[in-house]
Formats: sequence, C-alpha cells, structure tokens
Amino acid sequence: MTETASRRTLHITTWGCQMNVYDSGRMADVLRPLGYRQVATQDADMVILNTCHIRERASEKLFSELGRLRALKESRGGAMMIAVAGCVAQAEGAEILARAPHVDLVVGSQAYHRLPELIAEIEAKRRAVIDTDFPAAQKFDLLPEDQASQGPIAFLAIQEGCDKFCTFCVVPYTRGAEASRPAAAILAEARRLVAGGAREIALLGQNVNAWHGEAPDGATWNLARLLAELADIDGLARLRYTTSHPRDMDAALIAAHRDNPKLMPFLHLPVQSGSDAILARMNRRHGADLFRRIAGELRAARPDIALSSDFIVGFPGETDADFAATMRLVRETGFALAYSFKYSRRPGTPAADAADQIDEAVKDARLQELQAVLRDQQHAFNRAQVGRSFEVLFTGPGRHPGQSTGRSPYLQPVVVDNADIPPGTLRTVKIVQSNPNSLMASLTQEQIAA
Repeated sequence: MTETASRRTLHITTWGCQMNVYDSGRMADVLRPLGYRQVATQDADMVILNTCHIRERASEKLFSELGRLRALKESRGGAMMIAVAGCVAQAEGAEILARAPHVDLVVGSQAYHRLPELIAEIEAKRRAVIDTDFPAAQKFDLLPEDQASQGPIAFLAIQEGCDKFCTFCVVPYTRGAEASRPAAAILAEARRLVAGGAREIALLGQNVNAWHGEAPDGATWNLARLLAELADIDGLARLRYTTSHPRDMDAALIAAHRDNPKLMPFLHLPVQSGSDAILARMNRRHGADLFRRIAGELRAARPDIALSSDFIVGFPGETDADFAATMRLVRETGFALAYSFKYSRRPGTPAADAADQIDEAVKDARLQELQAVLRDQQHAFNRAQVGRSFEVLFTGPGRHPGQSTGRSPYLQPVVVDNADIPPGTLRTVKIVQSNPNSLMASLTQEQIAA
C-alpha cells in the first residue's frame, strides 16, 4: 500500500433497512485493504450514499443530499469522490449521472464487491462509472472474510431478492430474484462475527424465511435447520431473523420458535392489510386468515412470543370496508410493535398506474386512526413488562452518566441506572418502568450481589 493510499478517508451515509446497514459495513470491509478509514463527511476523500427506494421521496432525498455534497466537492476543487449505492442507484443509475454530473460512481446493490476495481477505473479514465449488474451469487463469494466488529448485536445477510412481486414494491427490480447463500458460508461468517464480539445475530433477507440453502453435505436446508445449526455456535446467545413473508412461514419454522431456545420470542411478520380484496390487489398471494392462523400457531408454540408487522393504508381501491378489515385484524391480533405508512406510488410498479388512487386526506385520516390503535397496543405491551424479570443483552452506555443500555428479548431498549455493565454482557434485570419506546430496569439482587 502506498503512503497516499494509506491516508484515504471514507464516509458512508446509510438510509433504509438493516440490509442496507449490513451492506454499508461490507462496503467498508471491501475498501479497508485500500487504506480507507471512516471519518466525518467533511473530512472524507470518498462519500458513499447507500440509498433505500422503499420509502416515499427517496429520489428527492438523494438529490437534495447530492446538492449539498456538490458544494463541498467544489470547495475542494473537485478533490472528492462521490458514489451512490443501494436500491436507488440500482433503479435510477443513468438518471443520477444525468441530473448530478458531479457524481463519480453509481453502484448497484449486487455489485459493491467490485468497489476497488470501479475506483481504479474512475481514477484511470477520469470519468464517471455505472455498475448495476446482478451477479448475486458472486457478491458474497467475493466479499472479504475480514469484517469489522459490529458489536454485541450483528447483522448477517443470508438471502437477497424477492420473487413475490407485490404490486407496490420495488425490491424485485432493485435486488433481483431470490438468492440464498450456502449454509457453510453463513455458518463461517457467524463464527467470525461471534469471534469479533457478537452475542446476538439477526439473519437478514428481503424474504428471509424463503431461505433454502445448500448444506455442507450437498442437501438443502430450510431456515429452521439453519437456525438450529447456528444455535450450536459457542458464545452465540441470541438469534433473530427478518423480514419474513407469511407464505413462507412453514411448520418447521414455527416449531423452531418452540424448540430453539436461542431464537428470541419476537417476530416481525408484515401483513400489509387485513382486507382479502386489497391483499389480492397487492399480489400478496395470501388472505388475512392465513396471517391469523400463523399468529395462532406461533403463540401456541411459544406463548410469550410478541408480534410486529407492517401496514399500508390508502392502497389503490381501498374502501372504508377494506380499512375496517385492517383495523379488525389489528385489534384481534395485538402487536407489540408495528410500522404503518400511507401508500405512495413507486414508479415502475403495477400499483403506481392504478386508476383508483386514494385521496391524500383519506389516507391521512386512516393512518392516524390506525396508528392510534397501534400506539396503544405498543404502550400496553410495554406496561405489561413492568414487574417481569428477563435477560437483557447490554450494548453500551446510556444517554446519561452511569446508565447502561441494552435490548430485551422483544427488541425494546432497556436502560439501567447506576450500573456499569460491559457491552456484550447478558444480565437478568427486573423491569421497573415502561416508557412509550423503552423500558427502565434494575439489576436483580442476585446480580447486584454477584
């Protein structure tokens, strides 16, 4: 490595889901051998914007940030490389360079393992480069084994892409078809993460429970079998997986919630709507009763399991009766946490061209009504934890001096006062207070004595 290369600096801005967080970490891993170290934006030789195309106004957010970076680049006489990565890059590569010619590189979700080659090409040819190919199988094979520690809670991508083609979603177009990593590669990466300090691993995929990978003996494992193998790793205390599709919740995976003690009793399972008519228009390929049946089977298998979900209101054609069906499903099921959004058009998706779009005022009213119920359910779930004792995985100091913070089995932030607990430590605590988005706890007498 040359002296110049050893001084290279990098900043990655990440928008979107846990998969994007994972991808950003792996981009940094790819660039570390070239001498890149992460710094603040204003000090970076290279800035990567790792984008998300799921949420509304993703493009506007990107171009707003690119305008800010253009001024910074010009103030340095052009001595800064700007790259756009992720799903917006995948979907709008040429448009990005046309609207923002100060961008040097557009790299898609399946091509970031080629960052060193792409940077070399830019430096040699002095022109912008686009790489939005889809060599999904190659990307994971070519990423470096050396990974920076993610801390006590680590993400591990096991699956990418989606074959469901929901009519509102861009994922099949930006991430490609479903592709599962081989089990041996996942197990090897999990062991490295644990060696680097991870106590909890969250398996990631756009449709993670569709994972079916090649086993070391050439057979094919399902996700339940993979979770069982991961649970045997010494030092790994907790497992999670996200995001799931109801159609891929098979009996073995539901049983894993009963039989695998390291699998946490919390599941995010998006349903999107409680109306069969709207689910059909969304091309979800299931009805509301399938979700009800799965929720019941999960609770029978693991009575303390807590559920989370996603909801879209104001989807094209949604009537008052359709929305009432969603509200009925929410009240019947009861959620510890949920994410809810107004439908917004995604260019290129079938629903974007539907003629019966819903008025924004109607969407606003329905979203407020839904979120009020979801908020009440979340607060009730948090209040129900007061007086309970359970293990918390501590991740670091809290916001105030003397505090330590961690995560409950249900992913809630938990704060303990007057306790200097090292990150990565599991301690049994007693919940003494609930807040809307967090819990306060104290160490048990046994923990204090220890």
